[in-house]
Amino acid sequence: MENNDTHLKSIGYILWIFGFTGSHRFYYGKPVSGTIWFFTLGLLGIGWLIDLFLIPSMDRQAGRKFTAGRIDYTVCWILLTFLGLFGIHRFYMGKWGSGIIYLLTAGILGLGYLYDYWTLNTQIAEVNGMTG
Repeated sequence: MENNDTHLKSIGYILWIFGFTGSHRFYYGKPVSGTIWFFTLGLLGIGWLIDLFLIPSMDRQAGRKFTAGRIDYTVCWILLTFLGLFGIHRFYMGKWGSGIIYLLTAGILGLGYLYDYWTLNTQIAEVNGMTG
């Protein structure tokens, strides 16, 4: 069986510390529950606590769902989180046109930044599928 470890458990646990914002769920490709966690503070902390034990399972699911390749998921997520409004994660993926647009418009006034939180894993998998 091929090793398709696309996400790191260590990053998942670091993001879990801020999990009441849903960040670990977005990282593992669960944007709907990530959004719910964001607006309910991790289901009032109960879902957040349960997720401490669910991270290994979410990590395995992400490994099966997403395609490994030249674009590293963790690097791209870090770039999105800290430099997303400047489009640095898009430059990293080779999406120069949209990267320049993000750079000039602050991630299209933040809406593109939000869009990328919902779709980044899929975007990376598509780029990796084309190259790898």
